[in-house]
Amino acid sequence: MSVPCILVSTARGFSLQCPAAGLLRSRLLGASSIKRRNMSSRRQMDHLEKTASNGRQNALYPAQVCGIIKESETVKRLRIAVHPDFSFKAGQWVDFIIPGVEKVGGFSMCSNPGLLQREGVIELAVKYSKHPPAHWIHTTCTVGSHVAMRVGGDFFFDPSPSDPSVDLLLVAGGVGINPLYSILLHTTDLLHLNQASGGRDYNIGSTHLCYSAKNTQELLFKRSITQACQEFPDKVSCDFHVTQQSTDVDPHLQPFVKDGRITEAELRTRVDPKRTLCYLCGPPPMIEAISKTLMELGLSKDRIIFEKWW
Repeated sequence: MSVPCILVSTARGFSLQCPAAGLLRSRLLGASSIKRRNMSSRRQMDHLEKTASNGRQNALYPAQVCGIIKESETVKRLRIAVHPDFSFKAGQWVDFIIPGVEKVGGFSMCSNPGLLQREGVIELAVKYSKHPPAHWIHTTCTVGSHVAMRVGGDFFFDPSPSDPSVDLLLVAGGVGINPLYSILLHTTDLLHLNQASGGRDYNIGSTHLCYSAKNTQELLFKRSITQACQEFPDKVSCDFHVTQQSTDVDPHLQPFVKDGRITEAELRTRVDPKRTLCYLCGPPPMIEAISKTLMELGLSKDRIIFEKWW
């Protein structure tokens, strides 16, 4: 993954807080040097290479899997109990280190900081693949499995109470929903805070999610997303775009489902160059096409924040 449109910093050394940290430090430094070489376009860069220039926290924390949920036919959601000092911002990812597995995984949190504060856990939704970390999650991981994690990434939404109000446009393709779902949950937490304080805590604008998948079965978190729209109808909205639906859409989803890809016409209704802040995550071709469209609609580059998943 990469985040070309936002400020990134060079990766720092890992804090030696667990046995895997020394190994991960050497991998990260190796990745930085490898990235400077001319690599074959046929070889896919791994997570550490892709994110070598991204910001990372110093600490590497031990963690334990405390729940496994089948989110869809191809996606498992892990609940992971973390160290009390672990923290993250909505939209960030973790370096995911598995004892005995050489490759380091890179997975965005699909939970929000509020869940961490309330329950001391984070959640990751991981699609099946033969990449060793994802394959381990789908074939070997059990409740009680131990891992280590380190937070990184410059793709996040973390407003302060004094920040001016913005309208969020979240655009997701496939499992690119994970960091955007974290951001959406975070905005609903802020809306709840505002309800409790009479609107004195945060300047919260609207949030609209455009989420594209092949069919409704592959739409992750759809029930929770629609519940947020129903709880805050003046603040939260979404459109589920399905491109290869072969069965009837469930009645409760029908008001939110649109056939086909996300269109320029839809984006135009959601873009205000002075207020809109857009977060995009998904396959590179989709991100590139939508970024181009958004700029043609008058949205400046500094208001388009994206993360590509290969």
